[in-house]
Amino acid sequence: MTTQPKEMLDPELREPLEAFLDAIGGGFDLDDLPATRRMVSGMVAAIKAEVPRVAGVEIEDGRAPGRDGEPDVPVRVYRPSAGAGEALPALLWMHAGGWVLGDLEMDDLALAGLAKEIGCAIVSVDYRLSPEHRFPAALHDCYAALAWLADESRALGIDPERIAVGGASAGGNLAAAVTLLARDRGGPRIALQLLIYPSLDDRTARPAGDGRPETYFWSRQNSIDAWTAYLGHAPGRDGVSPLAAPARAQDLGGLPPAYIAVGTLDPFVDENIDYARRLIDSGVACELHVYPGAFHAFDVFASQGRISQQFSADRNAVLRRHLFSA
Repeated sequence: MTTQPKEMLDPELREPLEAFLDAIGGGFDLDDLPATRRMVSGMVAAIKAEVPRVAGVEIEDGRAPGRDGEPDVPVRVYRPSAGAGEALPALLWMHAGGWVLGDLEMDDLALAGLAKEIGCAIVSVDYRLSPEHRFPAALHDCYAALAWLADESRALGIDPERIAVGGASAGGNLAAAVTLLARDRGGPRIALQLLIYPSLDDRTARPAGDGRPETYFWSRQNSIDAWTAYLGHAPGRDGVSPLAAPARAQDLGGLPPAYIAVGTLDPFVDENIDYARRLIDSGVACELHVYPGAFHAFDVFASQGRISQQFSADRNAVLRRHLFSA
C-alpha cells in the first residue's frame, strides 16, 4: 500500500497536518466511536477555550419541529448584529464528521465568523448520528430544519427566497441530498447548494492498494467505516438510495446552482469532479474549485495558509453572489 507522496502536499499545509496527526495518534479510529467522539469534543473545547468569541453576532439555540412523528431537531442560529431588523438571507449548515462524529460545537466559531463576514444568518443542524441512527435519520433532520427555516422565516427574520444549504464532507452529502429531496417533494426554494469536499458516492469507498494510494487526514478505511455506519451495511451494494449517496441519482435536472470545492489530495476529488460534470450536463449552474496540494479538511487545520485563504475567499464570494445579488 502506498501513501500520497508528501511532495504533493502544499508546503504550508504539511506542518499543521503532521501536528494534527501526531496529536490523534496517526488518524481517526472509528472502531472505538465513544473514545473518538470524546477526543474530537475535547479538541473542539480546547480550541474554543483559547479563542475569543466572535463579537457582533447573536447566537441562539432552538429546536426545529420533527416531521412525521420524528423527534425535534436541535439547531443553532447565528445572526449578525448589524442586520438586526432586516430580513436576511440564510445558510442552512450541516457539519462534517462522517455521519458518526460532530455536533453544534464543531463549527461554532467558524460559523459565527462566517455569519459576520457575509452578513447572513446561519442555521447549524445537530442531526442524529450513525450508527445509532442510520440513514435516513440525519437527512430527515436536515430537511426538517430546512422546512422550519422556510415556514418560520418571518419570525426568524429570514428572506425565504434567499436560503442556501451547505455542508462539509458528510455534511456536504446531506446538503446535496436535501436539495434532491426538496426538488422531489416540491419543498422550499434553495438558492445555492454549497458542497465542501462532499462525500457523495458509497461505491468509491474501497481499501487503499496498488494504484489507489492512502489519503491524508481521512483514510480509505475511515470512508468504509463511515459509510457502513450510515447505511447499516457495507458500501457499494446495489439498491442504495440516491438520497443516501447523491452520486447515484439518475436525474440531476432542476436542482439549484451548485458550488463544489475540493483538494487534489482529497479522497473524494474524483467523485466531486464527476458530480460537477453531471450537474453541468443536466443544465445546472455549477462552479467547481479544485485546490492543488490540499487534503481533506485542509481549510480547518491550516486556515492561515495561502491556499486556505483562497478557499475562504472563493466560498465567501459565491455566497455573496447567490444570497445578495437579488
